Amino acid sequence: MGKQRSNAQLDDLVAQATVDAYDDEEQLAGLFTMIAEHLAVPFKTAVLGVEVTVRKVDLVPGSQIVAVCARQASAGDRHSRSSIADPGP
Repeated sequence: MGKQRSNAQLDDLVAQATVDAYDDEEQLAGLFTMIAEHLAVPFKTAVLGVEVTVRKVDLVPGSQIVAVCARQASAGDRHSRSSIADPGP
């Protein structure tokens, strides 16, 4: 697994991603870009108690960053970050 970051380190990354943003849309785009460039995918985690593989992150209409996940033979499920468990160290 990748290295685990502290809350302070994550806060710093969010600040870097949104520093030049003028509004919420630009903040979201900056955060999405930071995640897409630095998140090592695929990785395994759990969504609602079911093991899934996060294949990629996506920015969808409605101002949401989602994880595109697969479980066993099911591909293409989308889950918001708030429903995905931290994969841990």
